[in-house]
Amino acid sequence: MSAVYARRRIVNIIALTLSGFATLIGLFFLVWILWITLQNGLPALKLTLFTKITAYADTGGLANAMVGSLIMDLMALLICAPIGVLAGTYLAEYASSTRLGASIRFLNDILLSAPSIVLGLFVYVIIVIPTTELTGGRISFSGFAGSVALALIGLPVIVRTTDEMLQLVPGTLREAALSLGIPQWKLTLQVLMRAAFSGILTGVLLALARLAGETAPLLFTAFGNNFMTVHPLDKMASMPVTIYQYTNDPNPALHAIAWAGALLITLFVLALSLLTRIMFSRKKVSYE
Repeated sequence: MSAVYARRRIVNIIALTLSGFATLIGLFFLVWILWITLQNGLPALKLTLFTKITAYADTGGLANAMVGSLIMDLMALLICAPIGVLAGTYLAEYASSTRLGASIRFLNDILLSAPSIVLGLFVYVIIVIPTTELTGGRISFSGFAGSVALALIGLPVIVRTTDEMLQLVPGTLREAALSLGIPQWKLTLQVLMRAAFSGILTGVLLALARLAGETAPLLFTAFGNNFMTVHPLDKMASMPVTIYQYTNDPNPALHAIAWAGALLITLFVLALSLLTRIMFSRKKVSYE
């Protein structure tokens, strides 16, 4: 027995050492990326970054790109959040142990791991090309097409999170509500949704954080615009695409603006992550 115990202790120490080493490697690269971004982005943070548009090039800012990213991200959330929450609720409450539910989860996992550029090309084929032909070229690339592409990226995240959060609600809570004669729809809306609300909202915010840094799908859908626009059917600038374009330019001043944009996106994602942590920790429901 002592030999078995000693072997288990050795295996445990080795596993803890390797996992700790892997954690340190991940933290090292995370801190390194944040340091490089801060080092290059902070000197370029000026008031003109928020007040001027990209049409001024190296003397301009990112105002139109910020507005465009905000519009497309919010439009994408308006599309994917209701569909994702409803689909996740259906999977958790009505198709949890059926073949249809298993098939939907499998397809959702495939969509979750699909390359974003493939989704961008898909939207380009089903929206950009048809609208160009129907309008004679007046409408082609647009902020709406970009938001649809982003919605396809955020949808599987919200579906998975909603499904898992509802499954974490104890079955005894369902049984207690049903024993009181509450219908299934009211149980789902007023009991289960309320119990899993913080987790579902966390999934929505994490989806938004993922959408904020997507570049590839917007190249084929929103394309870009050097001027300010809020119309969803116009070509629309975005932060990731502008950063990508500026990094390909040999002008050092544009590189500095790109670093500042990367810093703003990083801070936005970090703020969303912290917000989800705070909300999830403060709004946990106790079932004891």
